[in-house]
Amino acid sequence: MSFGEIYQIAGAGMNAQTIRLNTVASNIANAGTAAETPEEAYRAMKPVFATVYEQFQQNSTQGASVEVLGLVQTSAPLDMRYEPNHPYADEQGYVAYSNVNTIDEMADMMAASRSFETSVEIMNRARSMQQGLLQLGGN
Repeated sequence: MSFGEIYQIAGAGMNAQTIRLNTVASNIANAGTAAETPEEAYRAMKPVFATVYEQFQQNSTQGASVEVLGLVQTSAPLDMRYEPNHPYADEQGYVAYSNVNTIDEMADMMAASRSFETSVEIMNRARSMQQGLLQLGGN
């Protein structure tokens, strides 16, 4: 596997984790928001990842990178709270709040950050190996 291929795979991982982190940030920003109707309530989003297998050169080993296929809403139930004096309360006195679980989102954020950092470390090590090879060639 070439250095360019290593950079491509690590870069795809960093891109996927950036999308994941942005989605988490959006979810956390909308946590606890109320809506006039359950249909209008914010529902947490999650990215859908796919493994992409690539053969970079003929007769070489395949590399696998990640691709984001899109975002989907979670199926977790909305947080329906009994608040009869709230301006968005329905006939029974319930208000629809987002289904964002901030604890789950924080855990997801930490996992995405670690994965991003791992991809950065892979790129740094590949660059260091390239520099070492250049120094060997100059001697």
